[in-house]
Amino acid sequence: MTSSPHFDTYTPDANRYSDTFYRRCGRSGLKLPLVSLGLWQNFGGVDDFDTGRTMVRIAFDHGVTHFDLANNYGPPPGSAEENFGRMLKADLAAYRDELIISTKAGYLMWPGPYGQWGSRKYLLASLDQSLRRMGLEYVDIFYSHRYDPDTPLEETMDALAQAVRLGKALYVGISNYPPEQTRQAAALLSERGVRLLIHQPRYSMLKQDVQRQGLFETLGKLGVGCICFSPLAQGLLTDKYLHGIPADSRADRPDSSLKKDSITEPLIQTLKTLNAVAAERNQSLAQMALAWVLRQPAVTSVLIGARRPEQLLQNLAAVDNPDFSDDEIKRIETLTAPS
Repeated sequence: MTSSPHFDTYTPDANRYSDTFYRRCGRSGLKLPLVSLGLWQNFGGVDDFDTGRTMVRIAFDHGVTHFDLANNYGPPPGSAEENFGRMLKADLAAYRDELIISTKAGYLMWPGPYGQWGSRKYLLASLDQSLRRMGLEYVDIFYSHRYDPDTPLEETMDALAQAVRLGKALYVGISNYPPEQTRQAAALLSERGVRLLIHQPRYSMLKQDVQRQGLFETLGKLGVGCICFSPLAQGLLTDKYLHGIPADSRADRPDSSLKKDSITEPLIQTLKTLNAVAAERNQSLAQMALAWVLRQPAVTSVLIGARRPEQLLQNLAAVDNPDFSDDEIKRIETLTAPS
């Protein structure tokens, strides 16, 4: 549960940029750290504020400049942005120009016909609410969180372009868009004088649909960056589930998006074998899984989350061994190929 925060003075590590690697985001002037911090889980109103604040501090101390949110992150929805706004005010306000802060709109936020999807009405209203919750004048990246098949794509892209023209977003992106709609979105934004900066798809060793659908090739041709969410498959690609479902894990929660019945015995055996490959590389399974995503030329950054500071530190070390041998690639691809 949320605790009362202790607002002690915070001074970032003076050497925070000395050992951190960044990649250019598509054909833009923006660089992102190889590992970015996502606030999808563990930063909401039901979570411990001080633990989340400690993880944000640790991330910034290690050169993680990008913090990714969405209007519905929590629970309850909106609470992750509220908590992050408190952290910004307490710790990072003086370093705003060193930060990349992103948010999104697309999923349900309020009742009625204007509380989700991709209309101009919803997107711009949601952006205003997000800015108020975080205490910001602008976000660095504003995303359409999902493709809306019932709203003309022209209207959705109009709203993103308007957010830039109003000075409420420096860049715009899309998330969970198929390749064809990604091409259309990039063209529509270009017609409006705005570049599509970045795409945020779900991608991991266990979820490679977007690669097979040709999204990475599409992004490469368009010069659009890519930041992958759920690179650890919501914790499956860690040592947590090697022996079943532990109590108090994400899969053990009744309201979790990671369902118990998806963790089958064949999956556990696959995870154990992948873990053995990681051990041969002197990595944890999580570190290898992050390095695997980052080996894709189209990928700019990976989004990680963590429940504890030590998990965050371990995952940040994934960049220490980024290369894979041909044999390792073959073994991993054999293990993760769709049945």
